[in-house]
Amino acid sequence: MTKVSSESNLSDVITQYLEYCEIEKNLSQNTLKMYHFYLTDFIEWLGAFLKKEKVTPGDITDENIKKYRLDLNRRISSKSNMEFKRSTQKTFLVAIRALLKYLVVEEQLEIMSPEQIILGKSDDRVPKVLNEEQMKRLFDGQDLSKRSGIRDRAILETLYSTGLRVSELTKLNRDDVNLDSGEFTVIGKGRKARTVYLSPVAKEWIKRYLGLRGDSFKPLFLRYSGKHMESDDFDGESLRLTVRSVERMIKKYVSNSGISVDATPHTLRHTYATGLLQEGADLRSVQELLGHSSVSTTQIYTHITNRQLKNIHKLYHKDIEGKPNFSVKESNGETADEESEITSLN
Repeated sequence: MTKVSSESNLSDVITQYLEYCEIEKNLSQNTLKMYHFYLTDFIEWLGAFLKKEKVTPGDITDENIKKYRLDLNRRISSKSNMEFKRSTQKTFLVAIRALLKYLVVEEQLEIMSPEQIILGKSDDRVPKVLNEEQMKRLFDGQDLSKRSGIRDRAILETLYSTGLRVSELTKLNRDDVNLDSGEFTVIGKGRKARTVYLSPVAKEWIKRYLGLRGDSFKPLFLRYSGKHMESDDFDGESLRLTVRSVERMIKKYVSNSGISVDATPHTLRHTYATGLLQEGADLRSVQELLGHSSVSTTQIYTHITNRQLKNIHKLYHKDIEGKPNFSVKESNGETADEESEITSLN
């Protein structure tokens, strides 16, 4: 690769950096695509701000980063027509920090340190989840007289049973899934492998769907509408169900079921994680099952699953008439257990 200097064209540097990420860091194409988007946005802004056709690594200064952050904070999203969320702004800055780290560590440039970009705290996110009634209505909405209906139910059961991301689900091949043991390995974000588990019900629905197929095509889930299969496609790859198709499918069932939550495939992942924590699973285990690289990402679910806080409210909050939330007739054993949980908070 060409040696980078503080006066190199930043556009060429980014191309070289992305090639480094692909080869040396083994980043996925989706991640590379997003890095390219964020860094290109920064270069275009920097060129316009400095009124220069060619910007260089030396132009990345603390003052210019502050101006860029101000610009991000004032931007209006073309999708939501609202200001960028803090979490969205943060992703742009993360990409710039990663580029700076590469330039300082790998290229040994004496430029702005990546640690000078303080990311700040993102807005709290409360994940959307479905309750039992909403889940039942969603899962009862398929026309099981049709092959596509059986497939859709198998997809819903698989998403909820495993907590898979929709992109992970659509990449599955028949040979990937062990329907005897009910467990298999997926490669998630950052090309990180993890094991996921099918419930007995999910296994049965997948078996039922595959029993209707009558083909030997490679993808686990196939589409049954849209353009015709490609003539030279012997594995059925051109029939693989896409992420967008699954998103549309779930949106259709959400609309038909009349549930109030604007659910997506990721909502089933949120519901899966929340259910595990509510039933007593520890945070680290849920982190592994979801494939999160950091437990801080998994902690968003603790906002709605904190049993100890619920018990504190139940024991000590009084209603408008001055009565406690719990009945004095409750068993001594139950109250003692709740008090012991509260004591453990101290």
